[in-house]
Amino acid sequence: MTATGKSTGADGKSTGADGKPAGADGKPTGEPASRGRRRLISGPGILLVWLYGVMVVGAVSRSVVQIAMDFDRAPLAYTLSALAGVVYGFITYSLVRGGETARKAALVCCAAELVGVLAVGTWTRMEPSAFPDATVWSDYGMGYLFIPVLLPVTGLLWLRRARTATA
Repeated sequence: MTATGKSTGADGKSTGADGKPAGADGKPTGEPASRGRRRLISGPGILLVWLYGVMVVGAVSRSVVQIAMDFDRAPLAYTLSALAGVVYGFITYSLVRGGETARKAALVCCAAELVGVLAVGTWTRMEPSAFPDATVWSDYGMGYLFIPVLLPVTGLLWLRRARTATA
């Protein structure tokens, strides 16, 4: 073993402390750059990423079509659907990226998403005339089987658990 943490294997090639091929810095080669990041998509987190991905596609495609064809009919509703799609996309990206910074960003976005779903859901129940057409978050996501209200709650719980798992 050298000062860089490398040693030479039986074949004469440099290896790290774990016996795997090592680069000039003594770190194993062929390892992903994100190896040091805490994975957020293991176990039930995979289902969470999948559901967020489906919601990205649903919210963005819905809002693009509505904005392109009927924006003047319900601009608030369609803009809120587009905003929901952006939030879903950011959360999906953060979960896939992993790491503590991404976990914190996803946590903040899930909390903001929950506030948005509750606010828009309540608003659509109290003042239906403000929304001539539904948004993703209308009636707490009833048009999407209430997934928009369940997803941020599940996300917050998962991300909290991911924090305690690393502590």
